[in-house]
Amino acid sequence: MELLYGSIRDYAWGSRSAIAELQGRPVPSAGPEAELWLGAHPDSPATVDRGGERVSLTDLLVAEPGHWLGDRQVARFGTRLPFLVKVLAADAPLSLQAHPDAEQARAGYAAEQARAGAGGGPGRAEGRCNYVDPYHKPELLVALTPFDALCGFRDPQVSATALARFGVPELSPVVAALRAGPAGLREAVRALLNWPDADRAGLVDAVRGADAAGPDAELARELAARYPADPGVLVALLLHHVRLTPGEAIWMPAGNLHAYLCGTGVEIMAASDNVLRGGLTPKHVDVGELVRVLRFEVLDDPVIVARPVAPGVVCWPVPVDDFALHRVTVDAAGPEVRLPLPGPRVVLCHHGKVAVDDGTGAVTLGPGQAAVGPAGARTLVVAGTGVAFVATCGGGPTTRGKSDFPELA
Repeated sequence: MELLYGSIRDYAWGSRSAIAELQGRPVPSAGPEAELWLGAHPDSPATVDRGGERVSLTDLLVAEPGHWLGDRQVARFGTRLPFLVKVLAADAPLSLQAHPDAEQARAGYAAEQARAGAGGGPGRAEGRCNYVDPYHKPELLVALTPFDALCGFRDPQVSATALARFGVPELSPVVAALRAGPAGLREAVRALLNWPDADRAGLVDAVRGADAAGPDAELARELAARYPADPGVLVALLLHHVRLTPGEAIWMPAGNLHAYLCGTGVEIMAASDNVLRGGLTPKHVDVGELVRVLRFEVLDDPVIVARPVAPGVVCWPVPVDDFALHRVTVDAAGPEVRLPLPGPRVVLCHHGKVAVDDGTGAVTLGPGQAAVGPAGARTLVVAGTGVAFVATCGGGPTTRGKSDFPELA
């Protein structure tokens, strides 16, 4: 194992305290710090030390793919780390968004590249394209603090009742569509996101000023204060509004509409930056493409509870082979934890002090520090007193539903 130095993204919705406090730096930070990226994504690759200089993990993977990734992962994903780990710290809502599946991502990226090559189509440099790479982006977020999120469509009948309470006549067709059940979701979303530009501010203002009470009304007023002419304020009310407690997670597969509202969490995803936005953002919005990839189906329960797999070890199983995430809790008075997980591995210390050793070298991590290990390493040994998250490729023993941990044999 060796130390891995992450890259911080300074999006406007980020916190000026959460990541700085985690890493033991002065608070408040100089500007918003939204995400700490720990991976090899080409937009913000993490680095490692080589002879006193920082070298991109992306460059190391290309130079030594067999060592870092292993033949199996290279055959499956190429010379790229298939997952990206983030610490996400939101002080304000993120955009209303969804991600494409693998086939949609490949086709969308190819089409945009072809248009760009012919002198047409949106440009990546201007932030106007939808597909910045040909990969899907399913994601799992585990709360480190209480975390508010909108995720997946709830029962349309519940949403219809929520919109009707505002008493805004212009919303009657949308309410009627929702009363039809899941079959009306597409029509309702399309109608709201394509609301005439000249009438948007009036619609949102009418909702904001309505004599309505309850959590839905409070959420609408909060979002309307930030986005006074954005019909995404109303689309938000079609989604589950959940508050995660630390350790709970949400799983967002392709095509699920969602928006993170506030809180800090560890996020792991397929290594892509494809985001299709529908509102609640000043960034590029493409309603037509978003509606095309959305899955207009009710998500029964978006919350995933941690599953114990061994003493001190939990995971959140997900149905993809790009990644898996485990949380390890160790105590110096107790035994070390041995993890027979496939490489490559990225380890992030959340709190305390943990020592990690995979046979290639031992590293001691403090809060906010990370380490990376190659594919061919031995069983990962975690010791000390603290909590760490271990990210690996998926398809390992605990993500297939069969544990190879000795404690559960």
